[in-house]
Amino acid sequence: MRNPVEIYLKAHAQTLASRVRELIAVQTINPPGRDYATMTALLRRRLQEVGLDARILVPARALQRKVLGAEADANPRANVLGTRRVRGARRTLHFNAHFDVVPVGGDWKHGSPFSGTVEGGWIHGRGTADMKGSIASLLLALEALHATGTEPRLNLEVSFTADEETDSILGSDWLVRHAPISPDYAVVMEGGEEDSIGCGHNGVVWLEVTVHGMASHGSRPDLGVNALEKMSALVLALEDYKRRISRRVFVAPDGTRRVPTINVGGEFAQGPGGKINTVPALARFSIDRRVLPRENVAVVERELRTFLRTAAARIPACEISVTKVSENHPCFSKPTSPFFKAMAGAVQSVRRRPTTFSVSSGFNDMHFFQHHLGIPTLGYGPGGRNEHAVDERARLRDLADCARIYAKLMTEFAG
Repeated sequence: MRNPVEIYLKAHAQTLASRVRELIAVQTINPPGRDYATMTALLRRRLQEVGLDARILVPARALQRKVLGAEADANPRANVLGTRRVRGARRTLHFNAHFDVVPVGGDWKHGSPFSGTVEGGWIHGRGTADMKGSIASLLLALEALHATGTEPRLNLEVSFTADEETDSILGSDWLVRHAPISPDYAVVMEGGEEDSIGCGHNGVVWLEVTVHGMASHGSRPDLGVNALEKMSALVLALEDYKRRISRRVFVAPDGTRRVPTINVGGEFAQGPGGKINTVPALARFSIDRRVLPRENVAVVERELRTFLRTAAARIPACEISVTKVSENHPCFSKPTSPFFKAMAGAVQSVRRRPTTFSVSSGFNDMHFFQHHLGIPTLGYGPGGRNEHAVDERARLRDLADCARIYAKLMTEFAG
């Protein structure tokens, strides 16, 4: 007997383009975090239509103001939570995705980055790959269960959260601490794609380094302290730090070797009063330090601050101050539990190729579920190309496959 859920998904695969297009048309660009009210209302309605109890959860205004300042009034944050209880089910499976997207720049092939143009089996637009495509795949999988009267084997929770593209403080971080959820397993719908399932990711420490000099007239540089020159010397000194950390290696289950990385100057600037004939009194640059799953964020930050302080002391008249911008923790789970095996089986059944387990060089919201809730957490979604870049896109076939994989996990894994 043919599986009614599979039949439904195959018959409705062609609707995925319109589903993604509906989501990317809501321009949830972060920063500043706009159109969240429109998006959360839409997602609550879509969850209700596929048989889940759904509501919008709003972090306390005092917390929002503490995190966002004045922006909290103009662009308040909110999240969506859907639940479905299954008679006799003792365990709960949680799906999580973020609905915010990064800002847009550059010239896009199809004009508007929010058009959702389909060409050659790909749908183009901001958020198609990261990660509104995942949301569309899950909603179709839930619709298939609802339309065919098929019960999942576990209770379900679905969260669509804010602010992953900044720091997740009012999104998944807030959710795992304050929302009425009680999952036993979690799927964060990115961090793995195609034939690879994510079982972890790197973390990050973001620092801002300010070099303090002393201004003088450009004709008398000897009377000033050139902050740019001191900054340049400090950046060159960081080459030694790069060499030190390159000796640390983490080997993922798929055999990929990862080492810590440092990116300097993603943002850099001078202070006020800059002029071509003025010795710069201030120079500022950013540091992006990627943290391996076996490293600790606090230890890494302390180590990096110590190196910067020691290096600056060796440079004559180099005075610095260091501010932390943000951090995200790494995570890793050995993919040996029945949950990971069930997902691997679902992926292999749909994609007809061997499945591997990987660790992402970037970071996502997996660590909130693994660290705060202590539950088996994996990453998997349809993925795509050019995330955070011009001509972002997702392949419709991968969106359809992902919907089938999510449906298989919900109907075949009992916990």
